[in-house]
Amino acid sequence: MLDALRRQLSESLFERVAGPDRERHARRIHETPGPRMFADDRPIRHVHADHAMFIGGLRALLLQSLHPLAMAAVAQHSDYRTDPWGRLQRTSLFIGVTTYGTLSDAHKAIERLGRVHEHIHGTAPDGRPYRAGDPHLLTWVHVAEVDSFLRCHRKYGEKPLDSYDEYVADMAVIADAMGIPDPPRTTAELDAALNSYRPELKGTPEAREAAKFLLLKAPLPVLARGPYGILSATAVASLPVWARIPLRLPYLPIAEATGVRFAGHALMRGLRWVTG
Repeated sequence: MLDALRRQLSESLFERVAGPDRERHARRIHETPGPRMFADDRPIRHVHADHAMFIGGLRALLLQSLHPLAMAAVAQHSDYRTDPWGRLQRTSLFIGVTTYGTLSDAHKAIERLGRVHEHIHGTAPDGRPYRAGDPHLLTWVHVAEVDSFLRCHRKYGEKPLDSYDEYVADMAVIADAMGIPDPPRTTAELDAALNSYRPELKGTPEAREAAKFLLLKAPLPVLARGPYGILSATAVASLPVWARIPLRLPYLPIAEATGVRFAGHALMRGLRWVTG
């Protein structure tokens, strides 16, 4: 009976994250012969297979929303409100293909994303024009993702890495293929890149609306709302204070260092049990 429950929960989870075609995608990614972008022993394969990515992914979205131009592109062109799971599934597929798929499939996925970016442009509420393919914006999205995946894996990963410099270097390989200029290749360079964007960041109404949707209004079945609440609290607690204030997110250091962190580790153990 316990095994049946675990299978049911696992199927439900992967249905949300990877979509109805997950088995076909998994076979293509893992079973297609050919060279890969990353060898089996590379840190990126270890980090992206860990359940801490659930926390890191949500943190990345919150952090990315702080750039007004990046957020304008999301607000005006994304279907995150009407089809949040579809967006998650496309993102997880891109990460899966570039991390584990053949070199050919990885480059095709990157080229497809580039073509999508060509059609995303407009004017932000503050009057500034934006283009999704702008190297400066692409760099911001990349830096926010790498910082989020790294920090959440360091704190909640099952087996943290001895050094995360090589993970940053692995992610730079994908950034290079995307045409991102001079991406960070060490944790020190990553911190410097993140800090260089801080003067541009701002909590716009669109960013606060997105944060509210992601944290409080995501369409979920009743049984999933409790675990998702823990996931949300853990993602918020992993953000620096300077990123929370513009989004009007709480800062409760004592609760975060005790209850939230304990609940986050418990959630990770539960997810590892569910997925076997």
